[in-house]
Amino acid sequence: MCVERELSLEVTKSRPFHSGKNLPQLSHRPCLIDGSTGKIYTYAQTHLLSRKVAAGFSKLGITKGDVIMILLQNSPEFVFSFFAASIIGAVATTANPFYTPAELRKQLTASKAKLIITQSMYVSKLQVEAADEDEFQVITVDDPPEKCLHFSVVSEADEREVPEVEIEAEDAVALPFSSGTTGLPKGVVLTHKSLTTSVGQQVDGENPNLYLKEEDVLLCVLPLFHIFSLNSVLLCALRAGSAVLLMHKFEIGALLELIQRHKVSVAMVVPPLVLALAKNPTVAEFDLSSIRLVLSGAAPLGKELEEALKTRVPQAVLGQGYGMTEAGPVLSMCLGFAKEPLPTKSGSCGTVVRNAQLKVVDPQTGASLGYNQPGEICIRGQQIMKGYLNDDKATEATIDAEGYLHTGDIGYIDDDDEIFIVDRVKELIKFKGFQVPPAELEGLLVSHPSIADAAVVPSNGFDLTEEAVKEFIAKQVVFYKRLHKVYFVHAIPKSAAGKILRKDLRAQLESATQKP
Repeated sequence: MCVERELSLEVTKSRPFHSGKNLPQLSHRPCLIDGSTGKIYTYAQTHLLSRKVAAGFSKLGITKGDVIMILLQNSPEFVFSFFAASIIGAVATTANPFYTPAELRKQLTASKAKLIITQSMYVSKLQVEAADEDEFQVITVDDPPEKCLHFSVVSEADEREVPEVEIEAEDAVALPFSSGTTGLPKGVVLTHKSLTTSVGQQVDGENPNLYLKEEDVLLCVLPLFHIFSLNSVLLCALRAGSAVLLMHKFEIGALLELIQRHKVSVAMVVPPLVLALAKNPTVAEFDLSSIRLVLSGAAPLGKELEEALKTRVPQAVLGQGYGMTEAGPVLSMCLGFAKEPLPTKSGSCGTVVRNAQLKVVDPQTGASLGYNQPGEICIRGQQIMKGYLNDDKATEATIDAEGYLHTGDIGYIDDDDEIFIVDRVKELIKFKGFQVPPAELEGLLVSHPSIADAAVVPSNGFDLTEEAVKEFIAKQVVFYKRLHKVYFVHAIPKSAAGKILRKDLRAQLESATQKP
């Protein structure tokens, strides 16, 4: 059984991703709102500054195919840098500012970034002093430390000096890092075709899945280094001519004040943010009546949380989307967000995006399954990744011979073609919408002299203590990869091939913790 939604969309053509085809009619409309300063950039200003930065990148020696790392919190400079890279045919790899130096070094080495756009507070993590002089250049958006340049070097360049670059549909434009269905973080190659297709699948056509209006203001508090925010918030908004309210970080009071002041109408969120909106008593002090759509993604949203949020924003349509970085990233979306909406079902992730084919298969045999039969969700379409960066083996393990990308998620399609996620076959752990690859933590754990073997699974005598292990990991990884609980066992269950049997281990631990 294969579910397919066909619609003739221009997005499948090779138009460069950065093309401002609607600029003439949008030029004076607000495009970006900087939540921290209140400054508003029109579409014309955003386009001009992106071209200036593109010219500046070119003067620094960045050419087609080169990689630029954007190591920033949400900001106008993030947006200008992303589009500037696209204009000159470069590739933007987005990185989490809270990564440790070791985590950043891994992404820098793998991506071979030649230029890094960041803030001065993060420069020490890049270990500039230890880097080769010609390895990479660093630009900061605030006062630059030694050996770094100020962002004005590129933002004040002459836009007329932007080089003419031939952009092909299969040229890479974005390089987010993802752990995929297993293993360590890998570069995900997204092309101009991938992103234009994905964005078009959401907001283009006579009855778009995600109906955005020019007068809409989209909340952008989710980090732009995450593909969900970059794609479904920023890129979809700009495609539709809406405004984007940029917040550097989440703080409930500031969030509510900005929603009220700028009359935010569309809020893209993740479950922890939904929890804050639903439960924090401060919410009652603000006017949230402008919100008409609330889309939750990155992790499943429980029914109880849905109901709690509805009491806060009863006028809004609340629903979920489902995605994966490698899928471009959106696989499905709630039809309650469409121009001609349909009723939403609690727990549903909506229907498959248009111009794509989705099927459910037996994870053991690969056989296609019918309606209401749980199996692994697979997606095919021009929006999926080109592959993993320099990793053919991992690419072949994820995209099959028929072009279907295997998500590693267990779900089913009901009689109305709506998708429900019920479990995971992949090893990846999700914490507050972030990816936590077990293999990365396991590698760090076994590097401890007192740990012979280790396994990491999600979970609601030795001289080595639980606190010592947690502290050992905490020093080496970003906050959301830290361990919340440590169990000590005599042996870790493994298959004959040496693969950790995570389901068996999880069941073993659950059984142990339930004993009186």
